[in-house]
Amino acid sequence: MTTYIPSLTLPEGIFHSLPASVVLPIALGSAVGYSTRPSKESRESITLKQPPLRPPASVFPPVWTALYGIMGYAAHRAVFLGTSPLNGPDTIVAARQGATLYTIQLGLNLAWMPLFYGLNQPALASADAVALLGLNSYLAWWWGTKVDRVAGWLLVPYVAWLGFATYLSFGTGYLNGWDLSPLFGKRGEGREQKGQKKGE
Repeated sequence: MTTYIPSLTLPEGIFHSLPASVVLPIALGSAVGYSTRPSKESRESITLKQPPLRPPASVFPPVWTALYGIMGYAAHRAVFLGTSPLNGPDTIVAARQGATLYTIQLGLNLAWMPLFYGLNQPALASADAVALLGLNSYLAWWWGTKVDRVAGWLLVPYVAWLGFATYLSFGTGYLNGWDLSPLFGKRGEGREQKGQKKGE
């Protein structure tokens, strides 16, 4: 059952501001991405097996930036229009309930890269991706049928990409035995070398 939980929901003022709604997910996604991505040296020496159809790494930043922006606009539209006093109480409640789901999914989205790259936990990251896919599929339906049809359709590209991203996450994890340590080989070697020098 969908519930509005203020403590787990972004302030309504963010949703009511179009710039804030669009910029927030882009800024947070970019910050997490840049802070957890592998170093240039590690990326150049990647030996991980990749599933078929995986696009070049250069594709991901612009795609995610666009999706974050569209997602933010969908959230703005659903909450801003949905909570208008001109609407009935059911629509207003549904808009706010969707805002809670949106906030939770944004947190799950931001957790994926730290799980996958930062903590070397591709299994947990893949479970996170499945949760994201299910939650956003439901959110697209919820907002689209109970609040604003356009907002629901705006989430469809995001849901489609999440399906593809889930495949990539599972595929990469499975093909590499759920161990991404080759990706961090040089980083680990660097730590070992520092430890050896201190012990000398």
